[in-house]
Formats: sequence, structure tokens, C-alpha cells
Amino acid sequence: MQDFLPFTRPTIDDETIAEVVAVLRSGWITSGPKVQELERALGAFLGGNREVRVMTSATGGMEMALKAAGVGAGDEVIVPAMSFAASANVVVRVGARPVFVDVELRSRNATPEAFAAALTPRTRALMPVHFSGLAVDMDPVNALARAHGLRVIEDAAHAIGTRYRGRLIGAFGDIVSFSFHANKNMTTVEGGALTFADPELALPLDRERFHGITKDAAGNVDVYGAGGKYNLTDVAAAVGIGQLRRLPGFNARRRELARRYFERLESRLDPDMLPPAGDEGHSWHMFTVLVPFARLGLTRDEFIARMKARGIGLGVHYPSIPALTYYRRLGWDPAAFPNAARIGAETVTLPLFPAMLDSDVDRVCDALLELMKR
Repeated sequence: MQDFLPFTRPTIDDETIAEVVAVLRSGWITSGPKVQELERALGAFLGGNREVRVMTSATGGMEMALKAAGVGAGDEVIVPAMSFAASANVVVRVGARPVFVDVELRSRNATPEAFAAALTPRTRALMPVHFSGLAVDMDPVNALARAHGLRVIEDAAHAIGTRYRGRLIGAFGDIVSFSFHANKNMTTVEGGALTFADPELALPLDRERFHGITKDAAGNVDVYGAGGKYNLTDVAAAVGIGQLRRLPGFNARRRELARRYFERLESRLDPDMLPPAGDEGHSWHMFTVLVPFARLGLTRDEFIARMKARGIGLGVHYPSIPALTYYRRLGWDPAAFPNAARIGAETVTLPLFPAMLDSDVDRVCDALLELMKR
């Protein structure tokens, strides 16, 4: 078997490793100057007109954002049925109710029309998810929110560096949450960031991020609410600073690899099996395909095992959220969201990360097409 090719792998250069070592030797390893440097760098990357706060995860960031936006018991938040479970979990955790909408089959994104159709008098926020780094059509979503007095909390976990109509996701809009998990386009090992324009959110977010604590000029501490503990460390921030420097190059390489996949697969597979090609604004966090396992006479587990036997790792992103046991117990029927249900049942994620070679893409495509032929 050739060297095993995982579906993703982080790329950490020697300069970044040296910066982490320097932080470890500095004596200041928790939240401090490196966290502030990363927040400034992210703000500059996004155009310099946004507030930025980093934290331990995008999940924590979305929960903080919902609380800061005043979403709570009795409220509803509209969430795509195809996303990672965290998109809905954070809504439940603040006491609100996630209301699911179906997604487009190929883009995996919810449309502005789907959000509009799901509005009720209890709707307080919309949560568009930029799946795989392909931007949601945000102008009509934001217009819908303005017309109804709603907050928009963008789940941009996949979309750092994505552009929508020439503008970076996170450089405009209401509240945007990024993930810097180890498998994302840039990483802080674990971590995330919120970007927002409303300065009134800064204080509640800062308090929520660190125990509800506020300090006066003399350093005296007071607590104004039962805050959480979501502060990022300087060690993690040092990784993020090095990653952000290389992010444009990382995303450019991801686009090249995605084009190679299309060159090899577009003429061989049903169009519904492939994601949309998007444009140069697509950051290509993942390359997911739909496989008709029933027609092949294979389960997904068997298919993944056969690819693994050929030295290729696949991911599954994701089961539809209404199909998960917890949400079925809350009364959601996955069959009510047929596109998300099909995606959840047939999806596999092909290897895609900047260190891959074109020949790695060819290995994946050869194996995939061989199994499809059989």
C-alpha cells in the first residue's frame, strides 16, 4: 500500500513552531500579548473596520454570540438541516429552539427563500452556514434580517478567506463565527473567532469570554453575570499568527486541488454527485461527493474501508442534524428535509489539504472511479 493519505492534515511551518517555542519560554503562555496580536492581525485581514475576539472554539463563539444578541428561552433560530451538530446545539444550550430548513443539494447551503419561509413571530436570529467554504447568498439574507429586526449569526467555520461578491466573509454583516480547529483552513490547534461591527456587543462578549469579570483601572475585579471560560491561550495564538500569514497561499492551493478534482471527475460522475465549482472566492475547506451506495451494493462503511485499503482516508461531513438521535427525540423528522437527508446518507469527504500533490488527487480519483465502476 502507498503512504496513507488522510482526508486532511494541518500544515505547520518551522517559523510557527519557533514562535510557539518562544511563547513557551516567555513565561506568559495563557491569554496575553499574542492573543491581542492575533486579534489585530485578523482585524487587519478583514479590512480593519471590524471588532474581533478570539476564543477556544467556534462553538463557544456562537454560544457567546447568541447570548450577547439576547437570544434565549422562547426564541427561535433558523438553522440549516445540513451542518455540524454544533450549529444547532448552541441554540439549544441558550434555551432557544432551532428551526431547521433544507439546503440545496449541491451547494449544501440554505437559500434566502428557505430562511424567509421558516420565519415565525418567535424568530430572533438566522444562522446561515457557509458549507465547505462556499458563501451563502448573504445580501438577501441580511436584507431579510433587517426587514424583520433579526440578528444574523453566520456559521463561517469553513469559510476563513472565503469571498462573497468580492468581499471577505467576516468583513461585513452582523456577527460571524470562524473555526480554527486542527482540520480547518487555518488552525490554532483548537480555537475560533467572532467578528462583528456592533460595538455594543464587545462588552458582553468580553464578559462572557472570561467569567463575567470586569476590571477597573486599578485592577479591582467585579462580576456582572455568570460568564463562561472561553479565552484562547498565547500558545494557540502563536500558531494562529503563523497560519494567518500563510492562509492566502493555503487557500490558493486548495482551489488548485479542487480544480484537479473537477478535471478528473466532472465528465465521469453524475453532476448531483459533485459540489458546485463556485468561483475564485471559494476557500475549499472540503471537497465532498455524494455516492449512491445502494446502487453500488455497498454500505458507506464498506466503501470507506475499501478506499482505506487503497491508502486513502475519507471523512463524513455530515449526517443531517434532524437525523441525529437528540433532534429526533425533540420531534424533528429527517424526511422533512430530503436534500439534507440524502446528503447525510451519501456524503463522503475526499482528501484536500495544501500539502497534497496533484498526483495525490489522481490517486483518490483513480480509486474512487474504480469502486464506482465495480
